[in-house]
Amino acid sequence: MESVQTDRAPQAIGPYSQAIKANGFVFASGQIPLDPATGQLIEGDVRTQTERVLNNVQAVLEAAGSSLSQVVKTTVFLADMNDFAVMNEVYATFFGATRPARSTVQAARLPRDVKVEIEVIALA
Repeated sequence: MESVQTDRAPQAIGPYSQAIKANGFVFASGQIPLDPATGQLIEGDVRTQTERVLNNVQAVLEAAGSSLSQVVKTTVFLADMNDFAVMNEVYATFFGATRPARSTVQAARLPRDVKVEIEVIALA
């Protein structure tokens, strides 16, 4: 098992890793729309937040030697399922023809009251 860490994504703010590489997979922790340079939440709607989240996910995967094209499973947590269509539109621009398995759920509350959090499992 190997811990993954990069300055191109927000630093873990608790007792967890940005990702773990194990047995040929990368298990990336959920990312929220934090600016990795400042550690601050970005302002904006679910479109803006989803873009930041997926950029953070991409940075973690690249640090692990993987990429979005290697993602096999995602879990999307939304604060409001009414944001699904907009999140889905942004999501599609990041994954294109690569269509990993996905679950999307509405959560009662997300860290720091963000609109979206996404975690992924990818091939290493």
